[in-house]
Amino acid sequence: MKVYAVGGAVRDELLGLPVTDRDYVVVGSTPEEMVRLGYKPVGKDFPVFLHPRTHEEYALARTERKVARGYKGFQVYAAPDVTLEQDLERRDLTINAMARDEAGRLVDPFGGAADLERGLLRHVSPAFAEDPVRILRVARFAARFGFAVAPATMALMRSMVASGEADALVPERVWQEFSRGLMEGDPGLMFSVLAECGLLDKVLPELKLEFMHMRPANDGARILVRALECAAAERLGLAPRFAIVASGAGSVEATRAVSERLKAPGDCRDLALLAARHAETIQRAAALRAPDLLALLEHCDALRRPERFEELLALTECLERGERGSGKTPYLPRVLLRRALGAATGVDAGKIAAQGANADIAAQVRRARIAAIEALG
Repeated sequence: MKVYAVGGAVRDELLGLPVTDRDYVVVGSTPEEMVRLGYKPVGKDFPVFLHPRTHEEYALARTERKVARGYKGFQVYAAPDVTLEQDLERRDLTINAMARDEAGRLVDPFGGAADLERGLLRHVSPAFAEDPVRILRVARFAARFGFAVAPATMALMRSMVASGEADALVPERVWQEFSRGLMEGDPGLMFSVLAECGLLDKVLPELKLEFMHMRPANDGARILVRALECAAAERLGLAPRFAIVASGAGSVEATRAVSERLKAPGDCRDLALLAARHAETIQRAAALRAPDLLALLEHCDALRRPERFEELLALTECLERGERGSGKTPYLPRVLLRRALGAATGVDAGKIAAQGANADIAAQVRRARIAAIEALG
């Protein structure tokens, strides 16, 4: 029985990045032996165990064979005769197909370390084509590391899309990779990779994004890439980053369609719909009178959910930066609407209600809020 650290931990150590999770492959063992040694079985589709003390994952070395379409269409073989190289060969990219033995020696049968130095994302074997989720993973790693995709790997991804293999993608797996890619340091690169291989038009047809030679080739793509650069620089969360993407679909209905196709969580969907409905009004806030400013706050549910409204203002600022290019001056609509919200929430509705007898309390509160906003000057 031999144990090897594998995958992302080995890759990130070579890159000098912090390692948070470690995975291990066990060669030459059986499920019965692992249980006898105190490991807890947790794998459903193949033998995976938790270490009795560290609770890190240890998987028996395995091979996979494609027997049906879709990401579940694999036959797994895990036995003591499966070698480490066979286990590594089933992985997606060379940079993820490295291992370290218990003495710390690097095992790198497919040249992953050299590809790290070259900044290259290259598939390990033709088996890459058996799982279309790997296309999304390549795009995500491009967004994370800024690496180029090897020409042969890009050609293989194009053939997977053209052959219909990518049609087997299910929304949950698409969202898992897409959402992680949005949170990387350069999320625009994910879109350029997906466009280059032809998958972007299948996943997000409403956006009508065009790229050429990995660079934006129409206004929609240029705005999106610049807006996502802003979102990354401002360290915005997933919901506002998704809203930047989905609200670019051109209408509320199209934004809803994007959210439903990707099975986006409710907070992401709702913020995207708010952006689709109100981003243009927010951008011209300086031209609005006090009653209209209050109406905008009410439509955005800003008085009840100020944190979400702040996310909406932040992503709208990034959309504006995307349209006009980067700018260093304060974003005026954000400043104005923050002040307006502060003035409106400063009105003591309880006091008005206590003094209002049988009068229309809601109307009185609204007039007081409008007056407070007008008083800002």
